[in-house]
Amino acid sequence: RKQNMRDKKVQFIVEAAAIAAIYVVLTVVFSAISFGEVQLRFSEALTILPYFTPAAIPGLFVGCLIGNLFGGAIPLDIIFGSLATLIGACGTYALRKNKFLAPVSPIVANTIVVPLVLFYGYGVNVPIPLQMLTVGLGEVLSCGVLGMILLFALEKYRKKFIAHFGKAVSGISSAYHKIRQSAGNPVF
Repeated sequence: RKQNMRDKKVQFIVEAAAIAAIYVVLTVVFSAISFGEVQLRFSEALTILPYFTPAAIPGLFVGCLIGNLFGGAIPLDIIFGSLATLIGACGTYALRKNKFLAPVSPIVANTIVVPLVLFYGYGVNVPIPLQMLTVGLGEVLSCGVLGMILLFALEKYRKKFIAHFGKAVSGISSAYHKIRQSAGNPVF
């Protein structure tokens, strides 16, 4: 039982870290279109992942934070853009009983927060309602279209993926605990 709890903790951390890493890579690789008043952030498609696992919530938050940092965002954007993604991820998790609602909260959170950051933080001299329209359209494409495509693809292969991922995490967890025990360190 204790080993199972440790495996679950390790699995949660590994899932969150993997999601964060993928978010960062997608944001940085597509940085030319991931920032600005007209943006299409492919990494935002991942905001549907809390539908599958709560580990996606910290993963998306940390991924957005690091992606914004590497993307050259100002501190206001790093903080509030990441909080918008966190709010969206929490909303996705809260609405997970209906898969069609999964992208709604990330779309709404970013449509409200990002234009305010662009206007007040970056000084983008475009009316906030117009920025809400352009950012909102980008979020509908990222979360609503790409995110739902991802959701349906993952749902189709969910059992196979979880079985393989679970075995991999279990192996990582066992190796971690053996290393800790051989070093004389207590295992959490």
